[in-house]
Amino acid sequence: MSQETGPEVPPAAAGGRSSRPLDEVDRRILDELVRDGRTSLRTLAERIHISRTNAYARVDRLLRDGVITGFRAQVAPEAAGLGTSAYVALTIEQNTWREVSAQLAQVRYIEHAALLGGDHDVLALVRAPDNAALRDVVLNRIQSIPGVLSTRTWLVFEEFDGARSGWA
Repeated sequence: MSQETGPEVPPAAAGGRSSRPLDEVDRRILDELVRDGRTSLRTLAERIHISRTNAYARVDRLLRDGVITGFRAQVAPEAAGLGTSAYVALTIEQNTWREVSAQLAQVRYIEHAALLGGDHDVLALVRAPDNAALRDVVLNRIQSIPGVLSTRTWLVFEEFDGARSGWA
């Protein structure tokens, strides 16, 4: 089971609500697919003890409802040549989130960005080959985006995965 991108998230899911509640079988499917997104439907059905038809229908529904947004490889940043990681907090002008986020999405080495409530407005995860590239991303690319007032950078020394969300 391989897919580069998934369907667009339906309006109900985009607002933070599920189209329909997940049952225990859905949660077990999600747990298995998070563990190994390449799991075949046959293997998935066997592990969860449901029919292949049921597994196919449920995965199709989870995709259609925007619960599953796609399948992708998890890449080890350091092994892929991105040895420097940092979180960059941005303070932006009020009402510029759309414009700033559109520009951030074009900046090479930004893996993820989120709008925040709190002391900072945006938090971006930057994975770069080295400190010089990180410096360029922060000082030249991010700080030159119209609407960005200031940045604050925290270097990442070590990372680990936490417990999964409530679907498991």
